[in-house]
Amino acid sequence: MKKTLLILLSLILVKNVSAQRNEIYDRGIASLQVVAGQQWLSLPIIKLGSHGPNERINISFDDLTHTYHRYVYRIEHCEADWTVSDQLFSSDYIEGFQDGNTIDDIVESINTNTLYTHYSLQIPNEQCSLKMSGNYKLTVYDENDGDRPMFTACFMVIEPAMGVALDVTTNTDIDINKAHQQVSMQVNYGGINVTDPMSQIKTVIMQNRRWDNAKVNPRPQYIMPDGLKWEHNRDLIFQAGNEYHKYEILDVDHPSMGIDRIVWDGNDYQVYPYVCTPRPNYLYDEDANGAFYIRNSDNIENDISSEYVYVHYTLKTPQRFAGDIYVNGAWTNDQFTPEYLMTYDEINKCYTATIRQKQGYYSYQYVMVDDNGVSQAVPSEGSFYQTENKYQALVYYRGRGERTDRLVGYQEVQFK
Repeated sequence: MKKTLLILLSLILVKNVSAQRNEIYDRGIASLQVVAGQQWLSLPIIKLGSHGPNERINISFDDLTHTYHRYVYRIEHCEADWTVSDQLFSSDYIEGFQDGNTIDDIVESINTNTLYTHYSLQIPNEQCSLKMSGNYKLTVYDENDGDRPMFTACFMVIEPAMGVALDVTTNTDIDINKAHQQVSMQVNYGGINVTDPMSQIKTVIMQNRRWDNAKVNPRPQYIMPDGLKWEHNRDLIFQAGNEYHKYEILDVDHPSMGIDRIVWDGNDYQVYPYVCTPRPNYLYDEDANGAFYIRNSDNIENDISSEYVYVHYTLKTPQRFAGDIYVNGAWTNDQFTPEYLMTYDEINKCYTATIRQKQGYYSYQYVMVDDNGVSQAVPSEGSFYQTENKYQALVYYRGRGERTDRLVGYQEVQFK
């Protein structure tokens, strides 16, 4: 009975964490970006009540047509586990309109082989602003198609009331300077009165902003009057992995960084990054830990003048692995969906995938997912303690009598 309960709790946890990730419901939507200001290398987090240039959530996407769509959006506050806050009224967390706001910043692509229309919006804006910290989902609908949902974008608003300290070591509780990294964390309550930390405090610790393998609510070793401490916590051990691969498509007429060749087949541009071969040893290579940035060689009007191409990924391996292999990055929204699934070529002994993407800089990795949905590094890619990873911690709090989880602490640290 106890084992069954643990399995059920595990399944619920996986479902709730997965609910955070941006999700696209329509194949005509592409290049979804959710960024705080211009901070494309960071989580989309803004500070409550701030109005500076980096304190706005910028959401943009392409509709792969030149046909006008009346897109509207709805904003919902969510709990720490990303379920919608059903104990709140919209007036509790939003000033203005929660639903029915139209996206009016619309520009058609120019001089591109693939026709598309670029849409963008900012939060807060003249129609709505946010009054409460926490997690938020913004869902875009096509009002001309029966309010059909197109995608959901996720972001966070913080009120920095608690202090958070992070540290990373390769001297882990399962190995020393081998394949893992272990996080230690300390939370200081600040001026907040915490009477029952196990029920009032919720935590999420991530590696490279990934939600698919995030550690949710690990139990702290030390409960102190003024805070919590996690030290030598086996639940905070991460597979170190390897440096991300990267390439940049700046010009469709000739290859740039990480690209072997570009071919025009008469209809579309076919782009071939260099074949990824097994990596038995660690080799440092500066990367963006899965982030991406839309741009071209002119670096002018990137959002509407960049071309869509088909990118052909090839991962050379001596054998077929037991799990499914996916191309993964922030631009895949950490979603293990069929469009990012690789197929194994028995003759050439490699995994391949072809994905339509917009010109720009892309950082990516290959991830193996087992039958239980657990993700890990592909064995041929290697896992090395030296790998430069970034770790993020989110701390949520719900006071006695309060109806929702507030985001009160955040910290990021890079292991070098």
